[in-house]
Amino acid sequence: MKKFPTHFQFWFKLTTLGACLLVSVVARAANSPAAAATALPPMPTAEELANYNPAVVPEPTINPPMHNSFVALAKKGDIDILFLGDSITDWWRSNGKAEFEKYFGNQKVANFGIAAETTQQVLWRLQNGEGAGFQPKVVMLLIGVNNLHLNRDDQIAAGITAVVGELRKDFPAAKILLLGIFPAGPAGDPARARIANINRTIAKLNDLDHVFYLDIGTKFLDANGAFLPGTFKSDMLHPDAPGYEIWAQAVEEPLANLMKLSPPVGTK
Repeated sequence: MKKFPTHFQFWFKLTTLGACLLVSVVARAANSPAAAATALPPMPTAEELANYNPAVVPEPTINPPMHNSFVALAKKGDIDILFLGDSITDWWRSNGKAEFEKYFGNQKVANFGIAAETTQQVLWRLQNGEGAGFQPKVVMLLIGVNNLHLNRDDQIAAGITAVVGELRKDFPAAKILLLGIFPAGPAGDPARARIANINRTIAKLNDLDHVFYLDIGTKFLDANGAFLPGTFKSDMLHPDAPGYEIWAQAVEEPLANLMKLSPPVGTK
């Protein structure tokens, strides 16, 4: 179960029986001197439960060593372009290594992608060192696919929106290239419809000032919605080298244009 904030953490870790027993014990000890110190946190209300969205609640990274290495890079500064996301971004270092060097090797690019992470973990990473110490000119963000099995579509869109908001706070002068979530699964898979729904929502963040939305998903697909041969691995989730080539070609010019639009570091 995902980590809940404040009093949510306590109640959701208790079984129904355990909660009842503990409430009974505390009730009997209500008049004891230690009652104030041992009082239970309040139960979440029905409205709180209905409105609670774990996708916007920062959660510690699943890869502390990699996160720490990113924090060290952030402290050094001298980063013009930041790639931020999950495994699909992370694997520019492996599946897309040659393509990265071909298109971005001569630029000051930092890759802060960590495999298997979600919006909540990216939020946590930004708030715990990855969003400080440098001011990139451009950020390319791709996140949300790992939330599909955890959250509703509206929650995921809100999580992505929260990450964009955190980026705006941390890097006020940066231009954000917000990518739509890439296709996942075969043509007709329910995940495809969910991704399209989420992308329609986050596309509204496109203000052509600080945030620039770009959906390149169809570039990986044929006319029937199937992945072009060799572009994605058999899991239909992660690009292979030809997929990274398509990705690089699709964002090379937008990134270059955003670099020109970005004001000098230190301005907003």
